[in-house]
Amino acid sequence: MPPTLASLVQHSALKLVVRAGEDRLDTPVRWAHVSELADPVPYMEGGELLLTTALTLDAEDPEAMRRYVRRLLGAGVVGLGFAVGVNYEEIPSALLSAAREEHLPLLEVPRRTPFLAISKAVSAAISADQYRAVTAGFEAQRELTRAALAEGPEAVVDRLAAHVDGWAALYDASGTVVAVSPEWAARRAARLTPDVERLRERPAPASAVVGNTDDRVELQSLGTGRRVRGALAVGTGAPLGTAERYAVHSAIALLTLTTERSRSLQAAEHRLGAAVLRLMLAGQPEHARTVAGELYGGVLDAPFRLLVAESAGGEEPAEPPLPVLAEALEAAAARAGEAVLTVAETPQRLVALAGDGGAVVAACGRYADREAEEAGVVVGLSAPAGPSAAAAAYKQAEQALSVARRRGRALVEHEDLAAGSVLPLLADDAVRAFADGMLRALRDHDATGRGDLVASLRAWLSRHGQWDAAAADLGVHRHTLRYRMRRVEEILGRSLDDPDVRMELWLALKATGEDAG
Repeated sequence: MPPTLASLVQHSALKLVVRAGEDRLDTPVRWAHVSELADPVPYMEGGELLLTTALTLDAEDPEAMRRYVRRLLGAGVVGLGFAVGVNYEEIPSALLSAAREEHLPLLEVPRRTPFLAISKAVSAAISADQYRAVTAGFEAQRELTRAALAEGPEAVVDRLAAHVDGWAALYDASGTVVAVSPEWAARRAARLTPDVERLRERPAPASAVVGNTDDRVELQSLGTGRRVRGALAVGTGAPLGTAERYAVHSAIALLTLTTERSRSLQAAEHRLGAAVLRLMLAGQPEHARTVAGELYGGVLDAPFRLLVAESAGGEEPAEPPLPVLAEALEAAAARAGEAVLTVAETPQRLVALAGDGGAVVAACGRYADREAEEAGVVVGLSAPAGPSAAAAAYKQAEQALSVARRRGRALVEHEDLAAGSVLPLLADDAVRAFADGMLRALRDHDATGRGDLVASLRAWLSRHGQWDAAAADLGVHRHTLRYRMRRVEEILGRSLDDPDVRMELWLALKATGEDAG
C-alpha cells in the first residue's frame, strides 16, 4: 500500500498532530511538497501533502483562508502540514476553521520536525511500496509462467483472477469465451462479446476499458501480427495497481506465446487435414483414412457434409471473408471438440468437410447469414455423405453454390433443391435466352394476327394434351385447336408427340413467364 496521511501520523519520529480532516486520513499521499506561495496550485499535480510555514499567507484572514483551502482541494492536495513555532506559535484559528469546514486534513508539524524529514518519510514509503509491488509482480510472473507450462491457458486465467482479486476471461479469435475464472464471471464475460468483436477490428496490440467504477473491465488483444488472435478480459472493482499490472502484462505475454505456439501446431494439423480432404475428393478414401489416423479418422467414420464457399464479390471488404470463415469454422470445431478439414482451392474458393449436424455446420450457417448483408461469402452445402461418396458430395455442394449465386442467397443446402421446386432454377440468363429463342417463331406468327399459337400451346400443355378441356379453356372448337397445334409443329419443326419437346416447351413458357393465362 502507498503511504497515507494516517501512516505519516503514526510515524513515531515525525510527531505529527491531526487538527482537522480526521475522516480523510486514509487518503494515499503521492508526494510531499513545500511551498510558501500564496497560490501554489499551478505547481500541484494532485495527491500531494503540502507543507508550509505560512510565510506569505494572510493566515488570520478567515475569507482568505477559505479561498486558500478551497483552491488546494480543487487542485487535489490531500493534506496540509503547518509548521508551528516558526512564523506562528500555533495554527491560526482562521486556517483551522477553514480546514474543518472543508474537511481538509490539517497536520500540525512541531518545530523540531523538519519538512525534509517528512519528505524523506514519504519518499521511503513510496519506494518500499513500489519495491513490494515489483516483487509481487515478479512472483506473479513466476507463478503464471509455471501455470502456463504445466497446465495451460486455463490455469493462467485462474491464477490471474486470484492475483487481481477480481475475475479474468480468455476469448478466442471469434470472440467466444474459452476460459473464465471464477465460474460466477462466465455470464459477465459472455456479455462482453460485442466489445471483444470491436477490439478485433483494431490492429494488435489494442486495449479498451469498459464498465464503470464498480464493474471495471480491461480488454487486451492477443497476437503478434496485425490480426487479433484472441483477447483477455480482466474485471476489477478499481483501477489496477502496480503489482496487478505486472501480473496482467505477464499473462498477456504468456497467453500470446501460447496462442502463437498453438497456431503453429494448428497450421501443421491444418496441412494434414487439407491433404486428407484432397485425397477424399480424388476418390481415394482408404488412403485418406490412412493419412488421417486418429487425428481426423473420426470425422470420416460418421456422415459428413461438404461445403464450398466463394467470395460473393461486390465491394472489396476490409478483411478477406474466406480466411475469416475458415477461422470461424475451426473455432467452432475446437469449442465443440469436433474435427473440420479445410482447403483453399483458390484465394476466392474454400472447401470444407465437417460432421453432419455438428457445431461446424451450424457455425457456417450463422456466419453466412451475418455476412450476407456485407456481400462476404456464398456457400453451397452438400447432403450427408460417407467416405466413398465424397466426390458426389462435392458436386452437390457446387450445385447448391450455383443456385445460391443465382438466387442471391448466402447459403443453399443441396437438400433444399430436391425439396423445393425446380422453377426458381429457370431464372438463369442462359435459360431465358434458350426459352426466348424457342418461342420467338410462335410469337412472330401471333404478331401477324393469324392466330394465338402461344396461348393455345400453353392451354394444351396445361391440360396434358386433352383436346376438349384445352379447347374449352380457350373458348374455341377442338378442331380449331388441333389445327393450331399442327401449325406449332410446322413452325418449330418438332413433334409434340415427343415428351422431351413437350417438357422443353413447358419450361420455356415458365422461364419467360408465359405460362399464366
